[in-house]
Amino acid sequence: MYSIKEIDEKLYYVGASDRRLALFENIYPIPEGVSYNSYLYNGEKTILFDCVDSSVEAQFMENIEKVLQGRPLDYIVVNHMEPDHCETLQVVLIRHPEAKLIGNNKTFTIMKQFFTFDVDSRMVVVKEGDVLELGDKKLAFYMAPMVHWPEVMVCYDVDKKALFSADAFGTFGDLSGNIFADELDFDREWLDSARRYYTNIVGKYGMQVQSALKKLSGLEIKSIYPLHGPLWRENLEYIIGKYDLWSSYKPEEKDHVLIAYASIYGNTQSAVSYLADKLQEKGVKNIVTYDVSSTDPSYILSDAFKVGKIIFASPTYNAGLFPKMETLLTELKAHNLKDRKVAIIENGSWAISAGKHMLEILSSMKNMEIYDKIFTIKSSLKEEQLEDFDKIAEFIAE
Repeated sequence: MYSIKEIDEKLYYVGASDRRLALFENIYPIPEGVSYNSYLYNGEKTILFDCVDSSVEAQFMENIEKVLQGRPLDYIVVNHMEPDHCETLQVVLIRHPEAKLIGNNKTFTIMKQFFTFDVDSRMVVVKEGDVLELGDKKLAFYMAPMVHWPEVMVCYDVDKKALFSADAFGTFGDLSGNIFADELDFDREWLDSARRYYTNIVGKYGMQVQSALKKLSGLEIKSIYPLHGPLWRENLEYIIGKYDLWSSYKPEEKDHVLIAYASIYGNTQSAVSYLADKLQEKGVKNIVTYDVSSTDPSYILSDAFKVGKIIFASPTYNAGLFPKMETLLTELKAHNLKDRKVAIIENGSWAISAGKHMLEILSSMKNMEIYDKIFTIKSSLKEEQLEDFDKIAEFIAE
């Protein structure tokens, strides 16, 4: 059964949500599901803005045909060639071989890598700042490379002042009836998912996001239509401000503390619990603690972007770093986290070296203020070590 919504005059939401997928991109847990957004304009010309993942193909095709009511499909704008938005492109073209494809040169290079249909005869190539008049619709195109693939572009409806933003401003989570952010308690129920989406999918490319935001700042934007998550028609400065902040790598809450630890038999866990109590005694609020063995790195990465202060605690393992901690630190480095205040705690019973390995990774990240002493626990925290632990708490609480 079709499920469509008219979101503006002659513009319809024709996307769908996948509530069964366990891992987005086969790596990020999405217990809350994910939406694949697509938009269809049914004016003088019919224009489809992006396709969807094959998992929601049946719903998507029903939605398209319900809106078209037998009309031909004139154009498909391909803002992003990633399969979760283009896997159904060939299916749409089989149903509507008359459709022309709008994209940039890199769009069509990647398209030919995924598909074997005749691309050349369908191409309408656009470049930076181009404007197309398609019947009663005027569209402008702006390149947004590496947000988060090299071919990404955004499409601006000149008359309606609407931005079809590709993966930018996207969010994990399925859409259930309410598809606009102003219909939801976004700050309480969606912000964490939006941050986790941004930090893991786009977070590495903060410089490119900053460049795109600067480019788009000259446009009057009244609505934002992303490819995942809620649509925006009010309070746009809220989500744009979050992207500006996240892409600058500045913490949202500079005084909040994240403790990420690994513990084999519970001794490191006991030590960080003591440290958390000391931080509380010194007036630190909003302390969050994660066991890296039981929490997916995507959640810890998201909170690392949020807070200003981080403590890493890990046992030595096979004369090196505990694997789950190594994975987390590698992820933080790969996503360009920087400008944080950091302390390191290591544990071991012999040949203790976890701190050295953590320090190597953290020192290679930009502008990390690292406490000058690695705190070492030999098997378990001792009474005579508590004074040194207080110094870590003082450093973090300052």
